[in-house]
Amino acid sequence: MDVLAYIVIAVISYLMGSISSGLLVSKALNGPNLREVGSKNTGASNALRTMGVKAGFATFVGDIIKALIPCVIGRVWMGLPGAMVAGVFVILGHNWPVFFQFKGGKGVSSMTAVMLVSFWWQAIICYVVTIAVIAAFRFISLGSMVMVTLFAILVAVSSWGNWPAIIWAVALAAICIWRHRANIGRLLSGTEAKIGQKVK
Repeated sequence: MDVLAYIVIAVISYLMGSISSGLLVSKALNGPNLREVGSKNTGASNALRTMGVKAGFATFVGDIIKALIPCVIGRVWMGLPGAMVAGVFVILGHNWPVFFQFKGGKGVSSMTAVMLVSFWWQAIICYVVTIAVIAAFRFISLGSMVMVTLFAILVAVSSWGNWPAIIWAVALAAICIWRHRANIGRLLSGTEAKIGQKVK
């Protein structure tokens, strides 16, 4: 019965994660196809840079909501393991959506919801540090990678011995950082766009 419950949570989470908030917002605002402009990702950062604050914020909120719902369902239904399973599959759905040729975003906005439902106080610390990093350096990508890395560290320290949780947090951080590999190259070369810079 537990296995079936986790399968149902995983399927629900992946399908909800596959809903592209960025593409829906772009369509509603008669904007460009996010997969063809800027970083060619469908997440909030690309929506912000290519369509402005309104579109970026709407995409950010949409990506949080679509992750929050299945993670809460998983938490209520199967406790922390349920939330963790939901979190993994929401991120997989966001990054590789079945509805959009498996071309999605980087999972950062959705990750904020996954973190909060799973390990709330660690998440809050990460939010504060991330906001400070972005405010200081104006690189969303840098702040995003700091957030997931710090989250993995805090989960490992606070849940030492809970290897499934530690592996889960490290895996999510690794997925996010891998999705930012192009950003890492631009950061190292000094060509990464800062907040406020438009990307053609």
